[in-house]
Amino acid sequence: QVQLVESGGGLVQAGGSLRLSCAASGSIFSLNAMGWYRQAPGSQRERVAVISSGSDTSYADSVKGRFTISRDNAKNTVYLQMNSLKPEDTAVYYCNADVKTRERQRNTFKYWGQGTQVTVSS
Repeated sequence: QVQLVESGGGLVQAGGSLRLSCAASGSIFSLNAMGWYRQAPGSQRERVAVISSGSDTSYADSVKGRFTISRDNAKNTVYLQMNSLKPEDTAVYYCNADVKTRERQRNTFKYWGQGTQVTVSS
């Protein structure tokens, strides 16, 4: 099995910064794309940022220029640096990873973390 554990959420004032971390552990053969998604109350989950195994990145238009996704392959960890936060960034943030496990190396499975709350006050 594979586990994704997020950390770094919290309460911050508008204009502030937070850094989210997501560490993957378990029976990992390889980690492919990793990403961050978020879900606000009453809204659908939306993709925030994605980073490939080769560190190519893509961002939602709403966070471009403010958020930066990065990864440390040696630590199986993905980060999301969030600057210039706005109240509309308030949501539960979820980590996602495409994983090949040691037991099933031919297949790629998508795993999700449990989520971490980010609240931005105005």
